[in-house]
Amino acid sequence: MTPRRRAENGPISPEIGPSAVVVAEAERVLRQNWNEGENDRRRFAYTEPSPGRYPWQWYWDSCFAAIVWRRFEPARARAELESLLEAQRPNGFVGHTIFWQEPVTMPRLAFYNVATRSGFLQTETIQPPLLAWAWRIAVGDPREEPRIAAHMDWLAANRDLEGDGLLWIVQPDESGLDASPKFEAVWGWRANGRIGFPLLVRHNRRLGFDARRIRERGGPLLCETLVNTMWSLSLQAIGRPSATPALVDRLWDERRGLFVDEGQPGAIRPGAVTWSSLAPLALPDLPEAIGRRLVDEHLLNEREFLTPVAPPSVAASEPSYEPDGGHGRIRRYWRGPTWVNSAWMVWLGMRRLGYTAEAERLADGVIAACAREGLREYYDPRTGTGLGAKDFAWSALVAEMADPDFARP
Repeated sequence: MTPRRRAENGPISPEIGPSAVVVAEAERVLRQNWNEGENDRRRFAYTEPSPGRYPWQWYWDSCFAAIVWRRFEPARARAELESLLEAQRPNGFVGHTIFWQEPVTMPRLAFYNVATRSGFLQTETIQPPLLAWAWRIAVGDPREEPRIAAHMDWLAANRDLEGDGLLWIVQPDESGLDASPKFEAVWGWRANGRIGFPLLVRHNRRLGFDARRIRERGGPLLCETLVNTMWSLSLQAIGRPSATPALVDRLWDERRGLFVDEGQPGAIRPGAVTWSSLAPLALPDLPEAIGRRLVDEHLLNEREFLTPVAPPSVAASEPSYEPDGGHGRIRRYWRGPTWVNSAWMVWLGMRRLGYTAEAERLADGVIAACAREGLREYYDPRTGTGLGAKDFAWSALVAEMADPDFARP
């Protein structure tokens, strides 16, 4: 294994406007967090989500980082996504986290979905499958890379459990939203952030994290909105039939005007109103009437998601709303703070639907927070205070909102 190499830029001048500040800060953080090397004769090159705290390669973090890398160094955008594919197994599987440099530590083993600490390591679970979509944005046509098709074939074969084109997850963290309160209706005391979560990991590890075996043992499993939004975006990016009609058919709640997950067994419909219910706004083929309801009734509702730095990950009207992650502590942190990837995805939908002024207002709040606080893991939706990890790479997506007219060469 070769040692990692990093490149760093100098400090950002405070004399330029906030949009220019955050674009420059995005480049600084991406370059600072860049990591290259070799493991088991596999070359890797990726952006650490945050130095020290998150040193490994996370699937959807890398997809978001690649989207921004195309602005500064397109070769690194490709290398970032190809590193995910370097970890791909012959059957097409790509894990949620890839441990390129060192195995997961013993204290974290109870919380990480690995089968063993020996050999080349990645988790046995997935994250929101946006690789083909990110490749389309950052690199080119994903149909030219057969490994992406193999990856999507694995997902369809192993996670589309009912043949309707939608994927199911076996743990909350497969959604990337970890400790969101919506999962407690499905997993209860074994949800992420709860005392029983290590027992859920151990149970699923014994079943090989195999969704069908887990279902046969009584589950639970979840057909989750964000995961299937990303899945539909990737299907469309690679030229396969969209999952959006199935997503609408199964998860759209006409009465509430929201997308609501479905847990099995028991057809559980979590009641908590969270940002993921708005995620389908990013879908280019989402029916306009549905998109407008999401925006008008929820995203632009000051009692729910229209905060100064929007949208919070949980509606402000929810009892579980914790905007600072628990009074400044990093605790169940998908329960209120605003994340830049969330803001970017709903912003895409707002612009598509013609909410130009409203999208600009949302972007301005996020840009101002990032310019003032730097690229943090998440932000207080009322004050914009930066929280969690520092120099957090996927928050570089703020550059997409600050410079929306950028076109990849």
